Amino acid sequence: MKKVFASALLVAMAFQAPVFAQDAAAPAATETAAPAEATDTAAAVAEETTEAAAAPAEEASYTQVFKKKFIEGDPIWMAPVLLVLIVGLAVVIERLLYLTFASSNNAKFLNEVEAALNNGGVDAAMKVAYEHRGPVATLVYQGLAHYGEGMDMVDKSIVAVGSVENGKLERNITWIALFIALAPMLGFLGTVVGMIQAFDAIEAAGDISPTLVAGGIKVALLTTVFGLIAAMILQVFYNLILSMVDGIVNKMEDASIAFLDMMISFDKKNGK
Repeated sequence: MKKVFASALLVAMAFQAPVFAQDAAAPAATETAAPAEATDTAAAVAEETTEAAAAPAEEASYTQVFKKKFIEGDPIWMAPVLLVLIVGLAVVIERLLYLTFASSNNAKFLNEVEAALNNGGVDAAMKVAYEHRGPVATLVYQGLAHYGEGMDMVDKSIVAVGSVENGKLERNITWIALFIALAPMLGFLGTVVGMIQAFDAIEAAGDISPTLVAGGIKVALLTTVFGLIAAMILQVFYNLILSMVDGIVNKMEDASIAFLDMMISFDKKNGK
């Protein structure tokens, strides 16, 4: 009996040994897996942090590159090019605003003048012209003001006032043309100075080294690039302004012809 009890005890101990071994191995495996999971989590966090840091850098890259190149190009020579661009854009904005306000619906305006002229006479038509803005309204107002002196004076007054209004439309455009020519010239001046600095560095060192030459050549190239960019920007707006001026002048001429025909018809109607 004792042998059977002892044998059963040995068998039970034999079955329990693997279980204890598995239980002991499980925490070890858990402890082993935990550092691996922690390592993966840390890598993911590091990757997200890198991506988050890279995103703002990409967004601000254009501004940073512009500032860097501006400084590398030597502010002494880059500042005049930037100043020319800023002043030129200021003149461009002023001209665009003036020409925009100078544009008007001439057909509608002439219909209003004709209606006032037929219903209320010259004084009513002058009142309508006075309340409108633009070169066409000025032409009509001056023509109506000289109606009492005859149609010849109406024609001459329209021609004279048209020349004045045309000069107002083209005012300050020559400054834009000057800035277009001046921007690349300043850039080329920086180019020449940069090359002189490069040759001075070579002469002082007594040897041709890429490090010595690179600084002067960089100044030369950057000033030229910025000067050409400024000139191209101003050239686009210059052509746009010229196109707007030509369009307004053509409308003025058409309105003048229509107004003269209107006045001739009114003159005949009144038996003059």
